[in-house]
Amino acid sequence: MNKQKLELMWIGKEKRPRLEPRILLEDLQRSYHAGHRVTDGDIFDNRLIFGDNLLALKALEADFSGRVKCVYIDPPYNTGSAFAQYEDGLEHSIWLGLIRERLILLRNLLSTAGSCWIQLDDNEAHYCRVLADEIFGRDNFIANIIWNKSYAVRSNAQFFSSAHEHILVYAKEKSCLQLNQFGRSQKQVERYGNPDNDPRGEWQSVTMTISLVGGARGRQYAKTGISENIFEVMSPSGRVFLPPENRCWSRNPSGFKKLNDDGRIYWGATGESAPRLKMYLSEASDSVIPTTLWADGEDFGHNQDGIRELRALGINFPTPKPEKLISQVIALATNPGDLVLDSFAGSGTTGAVAHKMGRRWIMVELGEHCHTHIIPRLQKVIDGEDQGGISKAVNWQGGGGFRYYRLAPTLIVNDRWGNPVINPEYHPAQLAEALCKLEGFYYAPSEVHWWLHGHSSERDFIFVTTQNLSAEQLQALSDEVGNQQSLLVCCAAFRGVSSDQAAERWSNLTLKKIPKMVLARCEWGHDDYSLNVANLPLAVPSPPAPLPQMGEGR
Repeated sequence: MNKQKLELMWIGKEKRPRLEPRILLEDLQRSYHAGHRVTDGDIFDNRLIFGDNLLALKALEADFSGRVKCVYIDPPYNTGSAFAQYEDGLEHSIWLGLIRERLILLRNLLSTAGSCWIQLDDNEAHYCRVLADEIFGRDNFIANIIWNKSYAVRSNAQFFSSAHEHILVYAKEKSCLQLNQFGRSQKQVERYGNPDNDPRGEWQSVTMTISLVGGARGRQYAKTGISENIFEVMSPSGRVFLPPENRCWSRNPSGFKKLNDDGRIYWGATGESAPRLKMYLSEASDSVIPTTLWADGEDFGHNQDGIRELRALGINFPTPKPEKLISQVIALATNPGDLVLDSFAGSGTTGAVAHKMGRRWIMVELGEHCHTHIIPRLQKVIDGEDQGGISKAVNWQGGGGFRYYRLAPTLIVNDRWGNPVINPEYHPAQLAEALCKLEGFYYAPSEVHWWLHGHSSERDFIFVTTQNLSAEQLQALSDEVGNQQSLLVCCAAFRGVSSDQAAERWSNLTLKKIPKMVLARCEWGHDDYSLNVANLPLAVPSPPAPLPQMGEGR
C-alpha cells in the first residue's frame, strides 16, 4: 500500500526566494574574549551574527553544512496581536513561508546525528508540525515536548489561561540520531529508602504487573485466554492475590518464587499488600529516559525565572526563556564541544547557556537588542560576572569568547544609469570571497600563488580580478596553473580572444565575466526577509450591508 504524502498548503507556497549567499564581515570592536584562559576547555570561536537570519543561514551554509549538532529556535509565535488591521490569512501564510525557508536551511546545517528543537505556542505549533514533517520527513519526528511555562493563572484570559508551550523535536536522520538522557535528580534519589534495613541498601518498590492487551503477549492471550503469568500468589500474612484485569505478573511462577525467596518482593509494611518489586539504588542507572512533559519548575524553569535572570544582569526583555529549560535541551542534544545554533537569538539565552556548558555556539539576531541586550549579557558570562541561571550548577567561572559578524551588503547594485555593477563597498578580498561562495569554492587565498583565491578540490582553483585580461596575461596564467590543474578566472573582461577561442586555446582555464556571471543567480539588494508589518497589505474592508427592499422587515 502506497503512503500518500500530506502537504500543508497556503497562499504563496510556490513562491521561493532566491537568496544571495552573502559573506560575513567581522567587527573586531564588538567581538569579545576573556583576557586569559580559565580552563583548557575554553572556546573562543563562537559566532554572534547581526542581520536578517534567513540571509545569515544562507551565508553559513557553505562552511557549516552538516556540522551543527543541535538547532534550537524560539521563533515569533505569530499571535496576531500586532496584525489586527491586516489580512489574517495572508499574515499566516507569510509566517509559514518564512519558517519553511528557515527550516530548510537549518536542516542542511544539521549533522546526520543532529536534532532540531522548535519552540512555539498553540498559534502555529500544529501547522509547523505538518510543515516540519514535509521538510524533515515524518519518520524523523521525535517528540512534542510540553513545557509548563507559567505557574500563574492569567485572570484576564477569555476561556483558558495558557500554561504551556510546545517544543517540536526532529532528527536530521533518525537512524543516526544521538540523544543523551537526563541525569538522575536529587528528587529521584529521595524516592529510595530502607524501611526494613535491607543489607543491600536503599530501594524503592515498583509494580510487578504488565499489560495483557498489547504486543505479542496480548495477541496470544486474546487467542487462547491463557497466560502463564496469571497465577495466584500468597502474601506472608496469607492473603491471596491475582493480577488486575487485563494485566499479568511480570514474572512466571518460577521467576516470581526466585525473587520472593531472595527477599526482592515487598508485600507492604504489614505483609498484607499486593506484591511489588524492590529496585535497589545501587542497581539503578545514573541516567533517566526523558519524558515529553516538562512540568517541574525546579528542573525546567518558568517564564518568570527567565525574566528574573535577566533583571539580575540589568537587562529587561519581555519573553526570555529560563536558562534551566535551554540547558535541558542542550544536555539531551549535545556533548561538550558540539555546535549549537539559534537563529532567533532574542535575549541570547541559548548562547549564554551553551557557553557555560562548554558547547560551541552560533547565534543570529536582527534587532538592535543584539547590541543592547545580547552583547552585554555575553560579556558578563565571559567575565564570570553572571552567576545566575545555571552558573552555580555548572560551576561557571567565566572564560572563552565570541566573534561578532555582520552580513556584508548586497554584491550587485545599480549604477546611476541603472546598470548592474559590483557594489563599490567591496574591496578586492571581499569580492574574491563573495565569488568563491557564489561559485561553490572555499575561500583560501594562497600566500605563494597570487592567482589562487580559493579551491573546490585539490586541483580546481579560482582567481578573481576586476581587471581586463589580455591574451598574453591569460597565457601566463595557463602556463603557471599547468596541465594537471584547472582555474576558474573571474574578470571584468578579456580581450584579444573570443570565449570559444579561449576554451580551445587554454583547456585548463574557464573564463567568466563579472558581474554578468552572477546576475541571474539571486535576488540582489534584498536585505530583509523578516515579517515586516508595514509591508503587509491592508485587509479589504467589508462591503456595507444592502438596504432593505420594499416589503422586507424593518
